[in-house]
Amino acid sequence: MKRTASSSTTALAPIVDHQTLTEYIQSRFDEFSRSQKDVAQYIVDHLDEVAFQTAEELARRANTSSSTVVRFSQALGFHGFPDLQDAARDEYRRRVEARGVGGSGASEPEPLFGLDQSPGEASIAADHLAVEETARRVSRSVLDAAVEEIGKADRVIIVAADQVAYFGTYFRHLLMLLGIPTDIVASHAQEGRARLARLDENAVLIGITAGRAHPLVVRSLQLARHRRATTIAITDATLSEAAKLAQHSLFYSSNSPSFVRSHVALLSLLQAMAQGVYANDGARADRIRAYRLK
Repeated sequence: MKRTASSSTTALAPIVDHQTLTEYIQSRFDEFSRSQKDVAQYIVDHLDEVAFQTAEELARRANTSSSTVVRFSQALGFHGFPDLQDAARDEYRRRVEARGVGGSGASEPEPLFGLDQSPGEASIAADHLAVEETARRVSRSVLDAAVEEIGKADRVIIVAADQVAYFGTYFRHLLMLLGIPTDIVASHAQEGRARLARLDENAVLIGITAGRAHPLVVRSLQLARHRRATTIAITDATLSEAAKLAQHSLFYSSNSPSFVRSHVALLSLLQAMAQGVYANDGARADRIRAYRLK
């Protein structure tokens, strides 16, 4: 079947029961191969980009090959990536229209930069949008529950490897300031395994991931569940394996035109969690205030 003027209708044909593209992908996620799951996660969380990217650009963002993108499109029932992209554009257009109908009629805010953005300005603008998307998607009940569990834990263990290891270390610093015993595990080294061995039902394990969940985070979450510890996942992928294993899952956006993911929204979320723990405990707040005055 060739693409014609009615290709948008053709593109939507594989999607049944009036599902959107992202709903359809989520319903079939467990059927995909490991590399196809990377593509699926990226499409679900970055539909606005996928609607206008080439297959090569999508492959680069999802850390896979363009042939995998094409095979993934065919696995969904499309003839190729252009048909999948038609479905992505259709869903994106409907989302924009829905926001317009449900809006308050207020004028749009002025853009941060002009149309002739420099690479640096484009990066800052993307960071701004990433924080805004994270704020819109964060669940207050999940955030409050995670903060409460951290505040009452006897011990917190943060597992964060590779590009997010620094942010795990920084979060440990914040929690230690609040008087919460906290360890960081960033590798499979013996010292890290010894820290994980301390997991029990009074501990909280926090797994931080970017993109495909690191095996260390996945195994740690599995161990924590076995030890009946509370588990929290902080991830930039809605369909992340870490999110499925954790009792509480928090999403942050890492969209960026840069050669690396944006971690601005992740930092904002970690700061928010630490502030929540601080605000919930008067004794901790008094101690920190006294520390600041010294």
